[in-house]
Amino acid sequence: MASQKRYQLILKIRRYDPATRKGDWRTYSIEAGGIQRFVDLFRTINDTRDATLAWNSSCEHGQCGTCSVRINGKPLLACELLVENAVRDFKTTEFVIEPIDVAPVVRDLVVDTEVAYQRLDQVKPYVIAPLPAEAGKTHCIAPQTLARYVSATRCINCFCCTAACIAGRRRFLGPNAMLAAIVRTMDPRETDKTSRREVLFGDQGVARCHTSHACSRVCPKEIDVADYLARAKGGQI
Repeated sequence: MASQKRYQLILKIRRYDPATRKGDWRTYSIEAGGIQRFVDLFRTINDTRDATLAWNSSCEHGQCGTCSVRINGKPLLACELLVENAVRDFKTTEFVIEPIDVAPVVRDLVVDTEVAYQRLDQVKPYVIAPLPAEAGKTHCIAPQTLARYVSATRCINCFCCTAACIAGRRRFLGPNAMLAAIVRTMDPRETDKTSRREVLFGDQGVARCHTSHACSRVCPKEIDVADYLARAKGGQI
C-alpha cells in the first residue's frame, strides 16, 4: 500500500537570473506526501509560492533525462526521486537543490543542454558506416553479441554521470560520451571501428577516466558505466 505519511520539508534552491547575471538562494518550506516526486514539489512551489522558479522536465517517467538536478550534492532525476526515499537515503528533511554543472545555467535549475550535447556529438553517437544489408532486409544481431553491450543502450543522456565524474571536464568528454562511443564500437553493424577507437583512445578519451565509479553509482538506469570504460581501457570491446 502506498505511503500516506506527510513530511515537512525545507528546500534550499539555487536561483539564477540571466537578466542580472546574479545568483542567490531561496528557501521554501513545503509539506509533501511520501510518494510525491521532486518535480511535484517544484510544481507546487510554482503554483503556491513562486511562479518564477524555472526547472526542466518533459516525460517525467525517467526516460528523457531533462530533469537532472543536484540534490544534497548528488546528481539525479527529479522525476524519479520520491520524498520518502529522499528522506530515507539522505537522512534529512532539508534539501539543497542546484543545477547540474555540465553546461552554463540558463535560469535557476535549467542548464543549456545544447552545450552539454556538443561534447556527446563529438563521438558521433550513431552508426557512421553501416554494414551493407540485402535489399528489404535488416541486420539481426545475435543474442550473445547483443548481451555484451545491451545494458549500455539504456543510457538516456541525463548527464548525471558526467556531473558526478571527478575527471577534468576540459580534457575528458565525459562518461556518457564514452559510453556512446563504446556502444557503437561494439555494434556489429558499424564498420568504421577506426574512427571510434581514435575517439575512445584519443586525448579526451577513456585514458582520462579516474575509475572512481561515481558514474555507475548515480546512473538512474543502473548501467555500470565504469565497467564499460574499464573494458575499453583494457581493450575488451
